[in-house]
Amino acid sequence: MASLPPGGATGADSDQLLVEANGSTRTLILNRPKQLNALSSEMIMGLLRSFTAYEKDDGVKLLIMKGKGRAFCAGGDVAAVVRSINNDSWKYGADFFRYEFLLNYIIATYSKPQVSILAGIVMGGGAGVSLHGRFRVATENTVFAMPETALGLFPDIGASYFLSRLPGFYGEYVALAGARLDGAEMHACGLATHFVQINRLQSLEESLKKVDTSNPFAVCGIIDQFAQQPPLKENSSLNRLEIINKCFSKGTVEEIISALETSNSADEWVAATIQSLKMASPTSLKISLRSIREGRTQTVGECLRREYRMVCHVMRGDFSRDFFEGYINR
Repeated sequence: MASLPPGGATGADSDQLLVEANGSTRTLILNRPKQLNALSSEMIMGLLRSFTAYEKDDGVKLLIMKGKGRAFCAGGDVAAVVRSINNDSWKYGADFFRYEFLLNYIIATYSKPQVSILAGIVMGGGAGVSLHGRFRVATENTVFAMPETALGLFPDIGASYFLSRLPGFYGEYVALAGARLDGAEMHACGLATHFVQINRLQSLEESLKKVDTSNPFAVCGIIDQFAQQPPLKENSSLNRLEIINKCFSKGTVEEIISALETSNSADEWVAATIQSLKMASPTSLKISLRSIREGRTQTVGECLRREYRMVCHVMRGDFSRDFFEGYINR
């Protein structure tokens, strides 16, 4: 993927990433609350150095990741990438994504358990630093989405790996429509491993900070003590898996939209889904569908390498200018 950039191995590069030590547990806190903890280059570098250092440190056995304020992480700071491309070249963007994807791979293959507390908004790059980890704890205020098709990009950060492994063709629906899922839906489809009420999160964290083991079964047992099985709302898209599988299993974007249009035009969910698809970047929809389909048979490393090549093509404007227009007008 890439080699680690030079620098200290003590963790945070700035106050954008805070690190708390409690015994053998380290809590990594994303600290850009005004920006909904969007991942900056500094945060990515700090996380890279933290994960690399803790992997080798026998005194660290468990990692907790959470966000400051009302979001876990709303994504990568791609607006900075776009500004850099417009002002200079796409090299800053190439470096940004390379180190972000390297971080995703390290998290996906990490030997020590990571518990991500997914309170609030979890989108784009925020999913990359959490969903590849072993434990993902959703809450009643969690809002997850991969909104890239509306912004001229595609679900990256290894999303073609984890979305392609959701039930049926639910991953295609989530990716193409940029669907928003709540905590109960994340838990039901497997994106989250646990669901814990917000008012129990502090107690959960306190219990995890007392852990002195990297045994995932022991960590899971602690989280289980605070977790519950949340019910799905009546209007949840997971209650529409039959129509999702029928329509989003089609081979092309045009066939997906056509299948939706002929299914039940009076259905509000169908109408909203069609509208989302028609408002998205047509190029991004096609790229995203192909990416999810290829991800089904690839490892997480293969998905990340392929997605990195894809994002470089998008940044160079090889297919369209939707990426630049989408993030400038965001």
